[in-house]
Order: sequence, then structure tokens, then C-alpha cells
Amino acid sequence: MNSRRDYRGNRAALFDGIEEGGIRASSSYSSHEIDEHDNDLALDGLQDRVILLKRLSGDINEEVDSHNRILDHMGNDMDSSRGILSGTMDRFKMVFETKSSRRMATLVTSFVVLFLLIYYLTK
Repeated sequence: MNSRRDYRGNRAALFDGIEEGGIRASSSYSSHEIDEHDNDLALDGLQDRVILLKRLSGDINEEVDSHNRILDHMGNDMDSSRGILSGTMDRFKMVFETKSSRRMATLVTSFVVLFLLIYYLTK
């Protein structure tokens, strides 16, 4: 029985000042003041998080706007390239329809020379 009393005594000494809900309020602070202080700390934490989220959403908005401008520019470039390729294909069709072997040989030779020239210039 004595050991049980010692266990309770040790436990009381170990957990002295701690209540079920947390640390026992000292005589200079009321529980209302402690709750108000905790609320102020939580409010400051929430305010910091809201500011961070606001900055993050602003950065995301800027990034999306930037990507939209890049995509619009790329779309315009693709449209102009499509027009150029369409004109080139029309010229190829015209060349292939004329059945002129001399013109065809000149065209093939010029493409080969142009390809080799570009190859050596980029190397």
C-alpha cells in the first residue's frame, strides 16, 4: 500500500502545475487573458499564411499571363509558317505538274546544294 502512495506522490510531483487542458494559469493571469493571447498568436499565424497565399496567387497569375503571351506569340508564328509552307507546297505542285525534266533536275540540284551549304555553315 505504501508503494501505491509513493507512486501517487511521485506522479503528483511530476505533473505538478499541469491540468487536463494544459498548463495551470498562474495567479497573475486569468484564463481569459491566456485565451486572448493564444487567439492573438493564432490570428497572427493566419494573417502570415493569408499574406503568403496572396503573394503566391499573384505570382501564379503573373506566370499564367506570361505563358499565355508566349503561347499566343507561338501560335502567330505557327500561322505564318503554315502560310509560307502552303505557298511552297503550291510551287512544288506546279513544278511536278509541268513534267519538265530540266526544271525538275534544276530544282533537285538546287535543294541538294542548299542543304550541303547549310550543313557546312552550321558545322
